[in-house]
Amino acid sequence: MRVGLLTREYPPDVYGGAGVHVEFLARELRSLTDLDVHCWGEGGAGGVIRHRPWPALDTANDALRTFSVDLSMAAALKDCELVHSHTWYANLAGHLGKLLHGIPHVMTAHSLEPLRPWKAEQLGGGYALSGWAERTAIESADAVIAVSGAMRDDILGCYPALDPARVHVVHNGIDTALYQPDPDTDVLARVGLDPDRPYVLFVGRITRQKGVPHLLRAVRDIDPAAQLVLCAGAPDTAETDREFRSLFEELSRSREGVHWIPKMLPRPDVIQLLTHAAVFVCPSVYEPLGIVNLEAMACGTAVVASRTGGIPEVVDDGRTGLLVDVDDDFESHLARALDSLLGDPVAAERMGEAGRKRAVGEFGWDTVARRTVRLYEEVLAQG
Repeated sequence: MRVGLLTREYPPDVYGGAGVHVEFLARELRSLTDLDVHCWGEGGAGGVIRHRPWPALDTANDALRTFSVDLSMAAALKDCELVHSHTWYANLAGHLGKLLHGIPHVMTAHSLEPLRPWKAEQLGGGYALSGWAERTAIESADAVIAVSGAMRDDILGCYPALDPARVHVVHNGIDTALYQPDPDTDVLARVGLDPDRPYVLFVGRITRQKGVPHLLRAVRDIDPAAQLVLCAGAPDTAETDREFRSLFEELSRSREGVHWIPKMLPRPDVIQLLTHAAVFVCPSVYEPLGIVNLEAMACGTAVVASRTGGIPEVVDDGRTGLLVDVDDDFESHLARALDSLLGDPVAAERMGEAGRKRAVGEFGWDTVARRTVRLYEEVLAQG
């Protein structure tokens, strides 16, 4: 079976959970299918074909630039039997490939444009185009993969014209051989962390979705002995960047041990930081699954996360971490949850051990890939 896997992100250009998903899914699919990956970038080799926006659109709206990549991808799918797209950046390419070449289109929904209205700040009028591309693709796809049960509910809520029988849940996965506890501490020393003080860790993009401003306000009220490490970059807009910097500077003036790492760290560095954190925090206000929580759990670290989207399907409240409702008191509840684990390292360690066991037992990428290929086979059999 020759499959075209379509994505914006692919190594070395991975900046979010969808990119991580595609990276590891592709690795497993290569042993099960004849796979070509189509992604953004220059050149390509070894089953990876990279496409770049048309130079004539270099100063155009980002949505239009994305569509030019989609056209290039669609034209390159002529030898594929099935196409599988990820995120709105590639969904239109999957839809056009289906129409042009008469092949089935499977798409994975990692998030939904109607549930991310703040994207209008980034895309302007292009947000209407991204929403149109997603709706067109999702309503016409032969199968839609939701990365969580909550995501499936969101898909059917946003797109009621979609036949529920075409929406399938296949959770994100985690490579627990790669993401595992690292006893070394050289990265901690390089960051400047005090080894005698616990630290709270956040890893993610500076976006409305990830809830970073809520975290910066919540941390004002946690144990002053705790440090905070923010592996946070790629702000969506200049306004989001300014808000983050203002809150970060304010927090840094009021307490010691606040560390911001604005660049994307190599994966081994992130794994070491995850391993030694007293608690990992995920304050997202919208999260279809939250693969970063799986990464923390695989490294044996307790998680404090918002009770939203698919996160409760990953973080077992009270066993592998603590969940916090996203309500009017979200920030104070977040602070109390963080303090409860900072103040009880034995409970945090117990949760971290349970999280590692859960990640190993339930979220392996080999399982995700086999479920995905079974869906491919079902779609092809339906003709």
